[in-house]
Amino acid sequence: MIRVIFLCLFCFCATAVGAKYPHFHLKEVEVRPKKEKYSKKNNPAVDFVRRVMECRNMTDPRQTNPYYSHGSYERINLGLINFKTDSTDALGFLSEYVDTTELTGRPVLNVSVKEKVSDVFYQREPQKRREVVRLRNRNGLDEMLGNAESLQAIYDDLLRQVDLYDANDITLLRQKFVSPLGRIAPDFYKFYLTDTIADAAHGDSLVVLSFMPRNASMPSFNGHIYVVKDDSAMFIRRAELRMPHNSNVNFISDMALVQEYERAPDGSRLKQRDEVIIEACYAGIDVYFSRLTVNNSHSFKEPKDLTMFNSESEVIELNDLGASIASYRPAGTQRGSADMGSMMERLRGNTTFYRLERVVAALVSNYIRPGGATAPVAIGPIFSVVNHNGLESWRVRLGGMTTAHLNKRFFVGGYGAYGFKDKKWKYKGEIEYSFIDKKEHKEEFPIRSIRLSHSYDIDRLGQHYTASGTVFNSLARTDNHLMTYNRETALKFTYETAGHMTFSAGLSHCRQEESAYVPFIDGYGTRYPGFQQTAIQIGFRYAPHELYYQNMNIRYEVTSEYPVISVSHTYAPGGLFGTRWGVNKTEVSVSKRQYFSAWGHLDASLGAGHVWGETVFTSLLMPNANLSYFYQPRAFSLLDPLEFINDSYVELHLNYNANGALLNYIPLVKRLNLRELIGFHAIWGNLSDRNNPALNPSLLQLPEGVEVRKMGKTPYMEFNVGIGNIFRILSIQYVHRITHRSSATAKNGVRVMFQFSF
Repeated sequence: MIRVIFLCLFCFCATAVGAKYPHFHLKEVEVRPKKEKYSKKNNPAVDFVRRVMECRNMTDPRQTNPYYSHGSYERINLGLINFKTDSTDALGFLSEYVDTTELTGRPVLNVSVKEKVSDVFYQREPQKRREVVRLRNRNGLDEMLGNAESLQAIYDDLLRQVDLYDANDITLLRQKFVSPLGRIAPDFYKFYLTDTIADAAHGDSLVVLSFMPRNASMPSFNGHIYVVKDDSAMFIRRAELRMPHNSNVNFISDMALVQEYERAPDGSRLKQRDEVIIEACYAGIDVYFSRLTVNNSHSFKEPKDLTMFNSESEVIELNDLGASIASYRPAGTQRGSADMGSMMERLRGNTTFYRLERVVAALVSNYIRPGGATAPVAIGPIFSVVNHNGLESWRVRLGGMTTAHLNKRFFVGGYGAYGFKDKKWKYKGEIEYSFIDKKEHKEEFPIRSIRLSHSYDIDRLGQHYTASGTVFNSLARTDNHLMTYNRETALKFTYETAGHMTFSAGLSHCRQEESAYVPFIDGYGTRYPGFQQTAIQIGFRYAPHELYYQNMNIRYEVTSEYPVISVSHTYAPGGLFGTRWGVNKTEVSVSKRQYFSAWGHLDASLGAGHVWGETVFTSLLMPNANLSYFYQPRAFSLLDPLEFINDSYVELHLNYNANGALLNYIPLVKRLNLRELIGFHAIWGNLSDRNNPALNPSLLQLPEGVEVRKMGKTPYMEFNVGIGNIFRILSIQYVHRITHRSSATAKNGVRVMFQFSF
């Protein structure tokens, strides 16, 4: 039972996977090179694969026809391998649902099945793809995690559809595997022409092109590609790829990819079958993943409804509730696909399992739902119940919110917190109306709502990075006392489009109140218990093809290859509703992940901001200082809060994961599957005389011990270097401050980060 529950956590973290050709049982693919030294020069196999690459566009139905469409059945399975149970146990009935894996023939208990029936349409000019989903069927243990759409998006990302012809890299499990037909394939793989076999079904012969990686530790495949002999278009009939066992890919013990193609009358290639099969091992538990896609009804006719191409969303859900998924399942479908519903019904009838399921659901979602998944209220977040900081010392917090099971459009939430050092209660309450129905909670995509909130809580000056209020950030290199109290009433309108554009506009009235460590005193010696600001905020964010797992109060972004652009502006004119010090500032940021094939990826973020007028120091632009021992990719590990305050800045964050680009070539060390990590962080900022408290006595002065420091022509810079993938989940990094070291409280240090990745 525990093993079944544990799979749910594994799936979430990964939250994040006919007569001619009968159902295949792949065996280990072993390509033995000739005894002489391999060379790609004057190698007929290399010339052969280059000809295949050159002809890839000749048979692409998307390029040779104005329109192309096909039907598609897709099934994603997750299961436990070698699952054993005693027939006398309460869960002994699970043995009735055991199947076998295609790769090793071991028994497997399917615990989750996702099925989809859709029609896929392509338009050549302008180039567009639209998928019309007619029917979905979801059953399994992972449904306890909530938000089926987010889980589906993660599975679709982990087990992506692969176009062997089109891609230089094969993207699976958020890893880039070098494709045997990719741009760098002749330098990365060894190719051999190993055989010619007869294809009786088509009346021709197939040339067998075999390949193996030069370094099996790199994310790669070995296998065979079957190409029609003496064909000018170098048509591929079938491809079989298998991951080497010693590849630097976490948790995966075996993986195979098989594709089958047919030729259309005009010569176009039609993918008939695409299957990915994975066997993994995590914490001693053998896990099974598979994605099967069967395509049919290929057509080059113009679709009857061309308006679908005007849709912002690439996926259009029809939800034909009257249809039965059973009629769409191809012959030979595993029993687990059909029986999953009845298995889950019997499983949830067990009291012990039901209780364990609720515990796991609470830990993963960060919320407790009294009464189960359909509870009208949720209590949490769990990981913010206890926290520590320099102003409050230990702090306890309890909160909750209503769910869509109480009302699909109207939501209420809030929390109460108490600090044991300052002996003050903090709180927040909010009401939100969604203009569209929600299935589970208010954060579901897309958000189209108006929200009214009122709060009283601490404001961590210069520490506005993600998750700064969780228990994990309580472990800090030094106490931070630079905090104030903020009492705010805000009204915010948010509108997200299907194309992942977000527009927001809001009005807020806040009262910033001094604390024991940050008094509000101007240059003339006048003390202010607090001051007010009434501001208008507008924002824009564009994140094309963005994927994320949605919790009940936050979205965990799944970094993609597409840029994310954000723009925000805040305007609070002086004198408006008691505003003593106005603010007028703009901030812009762009972030992107760039992949370098099997050699890792670079996460880059560039931001800039400017304050257009005179304002108080709490409203200026402060770089995010990370005081905790947990590494934050977009914060400065060795800066102190308020060490630099600016009214103009440019900021850069670079984080490179080399994916073992060097360590994979070191004998013995490569068996550890370690990965190199390198980072560079810099900010250049300026504080003008009008916003310098030392030169403008009408402004509030900085707290005691905080000095006005200017960067001048030298930006603040720091770097980090370390080793990741230690025990598959841990990274340890050394951080070093490059500039402005003379008065630094921390010039170097060690940071850790827990990260689950393949």
